[in-house]
Order: sequence, then C-alpha cells, then structure tokens
Amino acid sequence: MAEKSEIDVGYVAKLARLNLSDEETQLFQKQLGDVLKYAEKLGSVDLSHVEAAAHAIPVFNVFREDEPRDWFTAEQALSNAPRNMPVRPGPNNLFIVTKVVE
Repeated sequence: MAEKSEIDVGYVAKLARLNLSDEETQLFQKQLGDVLKYAEKLGSVDLSHVEAAAHAIPVFNVFREDEPRDWFTAEQALSNAPRNMPVRPGPNNLFIVTKVVE
C-alpha cells in the first residue's frame, strides 16, 4: 500500500488548481494517511474461504420474449411535442428540444 510520503496532498492540490491553506493541507494529508492505513488493514483479512462474487446475492436477469406489438404511430408519438420536424423524407421524426450543450 502507498506510504504517506508517496502522495503529497499539497502537490496534488496544486495540480488540481485548488488553493488549500496550510491547515487544510495538513488535515487532508492526515485523513489520506488514515484512509490508506484502513485500506492496508482490509488487505490483511483472510479471504481464502470466500468465493469470488460480483454481487452479495445471486442476480438473474429475467427477460420477456421480444414480441412485435402495435404501438403509437410516429404522428401519435409526436402529437404533444411543441415542435417536430422530419429528419429526412420518410418515417423518421424527432423531438426538437431546448439546447443544453454549448
């Protein structure tokens, strides 16, 4: 596990352009050291009798058969849209929404 001297909180804060006071830097350095000590302690636990698992309980996916059904037509689906326009000639339509990304 990483030693306290391997990770310099002040240096990382500078790289992240965080202006930390000396007190904050010392506090975060101590907290990081405590977290690393705890992680090292967890690494010493004997897990030889524990079976590897992705979940604590068995998880199974239950899927229904994919059956074609009659749903809304494009006109019905777009009927409540404030604005809509065809993407290109044909059945492809889309919702026009407020721009959220510059």
